[in-house]
Amino acid sequence: MDSKIMTALGDRVLELGPKPATDSPYKHFKLTRDDDGVAWLLFDRAGASANTLSSDVMEEFDAALAVIETERPAGLVIRSAKPSGFIAGADVNEFLGATDPETVETRIRAAHAVVDHLEALKLPTVAVIHGFCLGGGLEVALACQSRIAIDGARFGFPEVMLGLHPGLGGTARFTALVNPTQSMALMLTGRTIDARRAKSLGLVDAVTQERHVRGAVKDALFGRLKRARPGLLTRAANFAPVRGLLAKRMRSEAAKAAPREHYPAPYALIDLWETNGGSKAAMLKAEQASFARLMVTPTAQNLIRVFFLREQMKKAAGSGNDIRHVHVIGAGAMGGDIAAWVAGQGLRVSLADMKAEPIAGAVKRAAELYGKIIRKPTEVRDALDRLIPDMDGEGVRNADLIIEAVPEKLELKQKVYAGIEPRMKPGAILATNTSSIPLQDLRTTLARPERLVGLHFFNPVSRLQLVEVVSHDGNDAQVLTEALAFVGAIDRLPLPVKSSPGFLVNRALTPYMLEAMVMLDEKIDQRLIDTAAVQFGMPMGPIELADQVGLDICLDVGDMLRTKFGDLLPPTPAWLRDKVAKGELGRKTGKGFYTWKDGKAEKTPLPETGPRVTDQMIDRLVLPMSNVCVAALREGIVDDPDAVDGAMIFGTGYAPFRGGPLNYARTRGVENVVSTLRGLAERFGGRFTPDPGWDSLR
Repeated sequence: MDSKIMTALGDRVLELGPKPATDSPYKHFKLTRDDDGVAWLLFDRAGASANTLSSDVMEEFDAALAVIETERPAGLVIRSAKPSGFIAGADVNEFLGATDPETVETRIRAAHAVVDHLEALKLPTVAVIHGFCLGGGLEVALACQSRIAIDGARFGFPEVMLGLHPGLGGTARFTALVNPTQSMALMLTGRTIDARRAKSLGLVDAVTQERHVRGAVKDALFGRLKRARPGLLTRAANFAPVRGLLAKRMRSEAAKAAPREHYPAPYALIDLWETNGGSKAAMLKAEQASFARLMVTPTAQNLIRVFFLREQMKKAAGSGNDIRHVHVIGAGAMGGDIAAWVAGQGLRVSLADMKAEPIAGAVKRAAELYGKIIRKPTEVRDALDRLIPDMDGEGVRNADLIIEAVPEKLELKQKVYAGIEPRMKPGAILATNTSSIPLQDLRTTLARPERLVGLHFFNPVSRLQLVEVVSHDGNDAQVLTEALAFVGAIDRLPLPVKSSPGFLVNRALTPYMLEAMVMLDEKIDQRLIDTAAVQFGMPMGPIELADQVGLDICLDVGDMLRTKFGDLLPPTPAWLRDKVAKGELGRKTGKGFYTWKDGKAEKTPLPETGPRVTDQMIDRLVLPMSNVCVAALREGIVDDPDAVDGAMIFGTGYAPFRGGPLNYARTRGVENVVSTLRGLAERFGGRFTPDPGWDSLR
């Protein structure tokens, strides 16, 4: 057999030491001993595809450590028996709904005791790490004396994404081992690093291949492996005066990314290290209280909720994607970026357009994207090979899925369909990326309307995870199942929606953006309007967002929705039409409301004296979004309130720490929201009238 194939196969089978007996006394672990007298403790959480740390897992882990302590083996190897990786972190289910910091602290103290027990063993210990080693998993590894990474392993502390910081001793052990300028940066951003980077930082002692694990373990346990030690710089950075200076710099960096009142975790971590970084014992103790305080904050509880919303939407995708070849028609900004993303996820894509320039532009943007998101140059090359320019549109014949992304004109789309439908293979699906035209109108000229679905991606495709999967009443159910599975297979989150103008997300965003135009009409400074939205927690204000999307597109969507919803939407000011007519379309033309340079809006800061953001400004912008979400639920456009919140977070960046527009309304109090909307309706007009659906949301 070819030696390369042998190597690949050899690397896929995990080296797990001696074969464990079938009658293990443990549910989640297996404990064996090899010929050198070394104990192998294999973690294999029952009934799960990945290892996570729950209360019962930690109890059993402690019991196994007690046995090891009495048996005194020559050394201990800790390893995961799951192909997916080492340990993916704590079991997040145990965090949901926490309200009492003292209860949380008691549970964390018990978990700390287990990790301390591991660290205190009077024998050599080594963690062998493959795949993902995140959060609590990395904290377990840090309590071992040595760490060996299998090439391809990934390390990180993603707790900040849940509104937390590490809570199993990681803040103390990581900053003591790795220079705090780097270890703190990893904990503050939640970024992951690969095995080579982990080795260069001193987080792991060696990087090896699966077939060399036995040898590497012996080297580690019997003193032949040079262990990473904290250097002089690491020790110096932990001195009190230096900590003070570094902490100040870290706070100003954190403030650029997220304000303290919305995201307290990064600041709590910086405070924790600045106060206690000189003493491991003090830091371990203070970490428990700080973690418990964060756990019960609305931010953490809402971000944990968002974590589950993502998991729920992933499940809605189902599995078993059969689509191998996708044909995209229209290589403009959206079509080109959809094609690039899909090819980057391993599928074959042919990209067609009337002209060669847009296709060339799309391939160039794809190369830039792959350079950022794909690590190996050979994999970048493979992704570009899968993206096939197709001037003649021949890809239609072999494609399992055709995505049409031509401009939003009904006649143009129908003309495209007339040309391709006869050439499609029998089982193929036809999808449109329309953001505004109802599928009922698009299907009228089709011979097989049951195979038409909407796949509405959001811009930028590589960053926004949502795809609205749009159905009409004549759909074949199997087609929708296949479309959902395809969205899951390209690492995107599907939202099933029924066809209706604007679907969910654009319909909810349009009043937000148009209200900002009305406020401009009232001579409110555009920077103040954007600041109001950002203060609420939106990633950018509505004026900047309009420039990003393109003022022509905003105008088209606004006009289309007004034909359906009339005075429920703010009026479109005449000057906006003039701006579009003059070609001031926003970012893509370099000038809209802002002037754009290198893809960024040029903004001068607001004057120190002058008008400030008011609660009413924020309410005018954000409450209509919640109102539309309630209407969409009542009309059956979407049938799951959680999915509505998930869609707005993953499709628009709606303030994640608020848990979505419906969750925000519930937290604030439905009565309060409804009466505020009524007050706004009296003052500003009927567009703020509360939807009748609020009654069933109480």
